[in-house]
Amino acid sequence: MDARAIIAKVRRKQTPDADEIKWFASGLASGAVSDAQAGAFAMAVCLNGLGEAGRVALTQGMRDSGDVLSWDLDGPVVDKHSSGGVGDCTSLILAPALAACGVFVPMISGRGLGHTGGTLDKLESIPGYDTNITDAQLKQITRKVGCCIIGATGSIAPADKRLYGVRDVTATVESIDLITASILSKKLAAGLEALVLDVKVGSGAFMKTPDDARALAKSLVGTANGAGCATAAFITDMDQPLAPTLGNALEVGTCMEVLAGNRLAAPRLHDLTVALGGRLLALVGHDEGEAEEMISDAISSGRAMEHFAAMTAALGGPPDMADDWHTHLPKAPVIGEVPAPESGHINAINGEALGLAVVDMGGGRRVETDRIDPAVGLSEVVMLGTKVTRGDPLAVIHAVDEDSAEAAARAVLAAITIGDAPDLPDLIRERID
Repeated sequence: MDARAIIAKVRRKQTPDADEIKWFASGLASGAVSDAQAGAFAMAVCLNGLGEAGRVALTQGMRDSGDVLSWDLDGPVVDKHSSGGVGDCTSLILAPALAACGVFVPMISGRGLGHTGGTLDKLESIPGYDTNITDAQLKQITRKVGCCIIGATGSIAPADKRLYGVRDVTATVESIDLITASILSKKLAAGLEALVLDVKVGSGAFMKTPDDARALAKSLVGTANGAGCATAAFITDMDQPLAPTLGNALEVGTCMEVLAGNRLAAPRLHDLTVALGGRLLALVGHDEGEAEEMISDAISSGRAMEHFAAMTAALGGPPDMADDWHTHLPKAPVIGEVPAPESGHINAINGEALGLAVVDMGGGRRVETDRIDPAVGLSEVVMLGTKVTRGDPLAVIHAVDEDSAEAAARAVLAAITIGDAPDLPDLIRERID
């Protein structure tokens, strides 16, 4: 086959056949496709699209460009993916809760991107937690514990790694077809039977409008189902942080509170975790209402905490994480409140601005080589609709020094609007099946 002919088809708004697209994906991994050809392909797809059949073929081709895990377990193998938001740490609660319900979760996660936090960065705030393990170790821990959250190994979807690097420098990152294939090729390489997707929409999400979020959710669900993995999605609200904390160690602390049975530590985080878990269990045969009760009980009973602690220990973290997590998580040296400048209701929250404030404090990366300070961030962030009096705290800053704290305080004040009581959006805005 010829890469030039395949690119020309996409340029002419024709969809190459499945074998051609899979050959191109294989060529990305092997080097048979050049950087120039990869860039031309990405731009042609960005401008003209591939259609559903083309998305499925590209996803399968990139999935099959490396190792695809197979399992022999006494329960379904499932996973969840979020499109990214602020204060979104559902994976840390959902994976062990699912494991407590008898399914297996080999969760291959990523790092922070832009203003959003990354699951791996959060977990690496736990001393000793190792996200870089082999496929054999992933299988062993998943079998023993029921869940294992790590980063992608070099053998998982190498075609995606190559194409993503090209997209990043050719202004083609935002293509829904390429986003879909990138996300799903890595997830499906884990050998999943079912997948639930959490597509965020709002000020703290990458997708700012309902139409954009719906387009991405439908593309992901249709492509994953077309590739043979039972998949459903929720479109969920990100017009405010999902949890009241932003920052790696702070978000882990919030998850530990919820896993310890304290739903009120982060009610929106808890409730979305229950809904996602219930939908995922329904995909593998459970009644959805009963499945939500199963997830909720796994959290409130402490069984999810047991699985989280076992996973942490298996990956090199402290063996007593369930009982003594407060002492293990790093703490920032400067802590202070941001007082409300006036009285009223919390009318709007710019989630992206809050996320970038944490990045500027050292809690995220501006460039790939930046080192993250896991201790910095925001806690006790007010929720939409909250009535405040002048001087009440809008958030608590955790910073490395006074200058950083003052800059973060200015950013928080600029990101939070006080005014009339707003109409509160539903946490789950739409289901895509």
